[in-house]
Amino acid sequence: MTTALVPTPLLFGLAAFLEIAGCFAFWAVLRSGANPLWLVPGILSLIAFGTALTQVEASAAGRAFAAYGGVYVAASLLWLWAVEGFRPDWWDLLGGAVCLFGAAIVVFGPRG
Repeated sequence: MTTALVPTPLLFGLAAFLEIAGCFAFWAVLRSGANPLWLVPGILSLIAFGTALTQVEASAAGRAFAAYGGVYVAASLLWLWAVEGFRPDWWDLLGGAVCLFGAAIVVFGPRG
């Protein structure tokens, strides 16, 4: 997987899914009593997350991570709804929109 083949927004989305899935596996085991074997795909998912995030088109890791943070927040709210069955409320949606706006500023802001 390289940046030439996969656009950065798709990589951010993939990275968010992989990170959330990996972290959720730990949540399920440590907080919800799921079978500890769920940690195996969780760890693999977190490794894939790190790999995906390093493929984004960015001049510096910190800038890529900052922009990704906004995508992560929005994707977490989608996970909340799709996987956990809790519909995000107005405040969740507003917060997610603010985070995406902030990520867009980081990505598209003029550089001097």
